[in-house]
Amino acid sequence: MEYLSAVELFVRRLTSRSKLERPSISALLDLDGRLVPVQRGEDLILPGHPVSYSTLVVRGVLGRFDQMLDGKRQITALHIPGDMADLHSLPIPTPSWGIQSLVPSTTLQIPHERLRRVLDSHPDVAIAFWRDTVVDASILAKWTAYIGRADATTRIAHLFCELGVRMAFQGMAAKDDFPLAFTQAQIADAVGLTTVHVNRTMAVLRAACGLSIEKGRVMVRDWNVMASYANFDDSYLLMSR
Repeated sequence: MEYLSAVELFVRRLTSRSKLERPSISALLDLDGRLVPVQRGEDLILPGHPVSYSTLVVRGVLGRFDQMLDGKRQITALHIPGDMADLHSLPIPTPSWGIQSLVPSTTLQIPHERLRRVLDSHPDVAIAFWRDTVVDASILAKWTAYIGRADATTRIAHLFCELGVRMAFQGMAAKDDFPLAFTQAQIADAVGLTTVHVNRTMAVLRAACGLSIEKGRVMVRDWNVMASYANFDDSYLLMSR
């Protein structure tokens, strides 16, 4: 089934950073839940609404967001297949943030009770989950620094460098050619810019390194040039133990 490959990607993500015993890996691979297809722009979780499950990305891209009182949103994280988008809701079931599908996606809703049973029987999984949320915190810290201090070109270049490296790490695509059917408005919400500014900056990067989004794919002619614009250092992604 489709969700099995996503569970395998999630386990690969965990074992890349944490040592797990074979019974623990088997218990994780046995996880199942409710498979849910979602449309572009559909809210899966709203701030302040309690949830009883965690959401594994099977297909597509989800965005975690915070919302202002006037309804404006800021994307604070992106989640690709194999990511547990809201593992944080396991200890705190009423999140202060929301999750939205940014492209047509499929998710697997895994009940918290099933996850807790795995944790009770396999303490090494608890450490792996903890490390996984530390990765999310590390990415959030980097995003905060870039939105607060970097110029538009650096922000957008960094966003695409990060996504390319993460998808390559998951074995889903090459870092310079990967699926991502984002609109310029979604890019703007992720990097804290207007759509007009995003459009101008994309033109700069298109000329400098051949960055383009066509037919739902991001392609980069010269990834090293884009990485230079981004001042990109992937150590914050904590991709190894």
